[in-house]
Amino acid sequence: MPPRQRATTPLHHPASILSQVEDDLKRIEGEIEKNLSSSVPLIAHISRHIIRSGGKRLRPLLMVLAARLTGYQGENHYPLSIVFEYLHAATLLHDDVVDSAEVRRNKPAANTIWGNPAAVLVGDFLLATSFALAVSSGHLKILSVLSETTTRMAEGEILQLINSHNLEISEQEYIEVITRKTAILIAASCQIGAIFGGADHKREEAMRSFGLNLGISFQLRDDVLDYTGSEEEVGKPIGQDLGERKITLPLIYTLATSNRKDRQRLVTLITADEITRETFTEVNRFIEHYRGIEYTSRLAERHITLAKEALTTFAPSATWEILAAIADYVVTRRV
Repeated sequence: MPPRQRATTPLHHPASILSQVEDDLKRIEGEIEKNLSSSVPLIAHISRHIIRSGGKRLRPLLMVLAARLTGYQGENHYPLSIVFEYLHAATLLHDDVVDSAEVRRNKPAANTIWGNPAAVLVGDFLLATSFALAVSSGHLKILSVLSETTTRMAEGEILQLINSHNLEISEQEYIEVITRKTAILIAASCQIGAIFGGADHKREEAMRSFGLNLGISFQLRDDVLDYTGSEEEVGKPIGQDLGERKITLPLIYTLATSNRKDRQRLVTLITADEITRETFTEVNRFIEHYRGIEYTSRLAERHITLAKEALTTFAPSATWEILAAIADYVVTRRV
């Protein structure tokens, strides 16, 4: 009999990735906790609520890995990396207020517990704390990248608000929204990691490209999961995007490719006074029929291919393999 093969976990499996970055994540968590204190107790309560609610710590982890890939060997990247988790948490607090969201990662959204004003103001506190941490790095270029990033993120939020009921939004316009709103922060975490690692311009831009394409794919995968996932996996009610009148790519593609009769029915469903479970089910049937999920998934995979092409600028290493595995995970994840 041939020797028994030992079962192995694929490199892009979350368990495999986590086992390789466990120490990094512990250090990141320690830095997050260290900087959550405030003389105003409510700030600490809300900050801990949003930050401890099950985030993946993807953005600070990418900053740490990008610094390591570009040659950094110290430990000062850990305190700086949490800037990206704080910025992300600030946007989540603001998003939930704008969207009147009730659930975030299977827990009550902060605004439902403490109210909208408190959630917005604590989001502002986290934003200010992020810049204070960035200042302590002593890198003017890092501050410049962060400043540009937060400006574009705010523009992305406004673009999303403007287009929240726009059934005529094009794919190109939608990609611009998610690039500014989501991908730009992931791109910045990778770019700033490269700056911290002393990368030259070519390698800095390669890391930015990796993060930007990873971020676009990440959001497109979120769009898919909102129609195909489960509430337990995703951490929010399935169909929440549609319920909040967010027109994401699966629906944009379906509206653009459907025949006149089906499009009219879709418009009637989407513009109804109330989006019910039955409404979501019928809309989902149209999306399946016109292959909106399939199209969105293919585009997400295309951006992951571009992300991995950016990695070819660097020599293969253990860190390189982890980043490639994260890219593979992003496009196949269920959470």
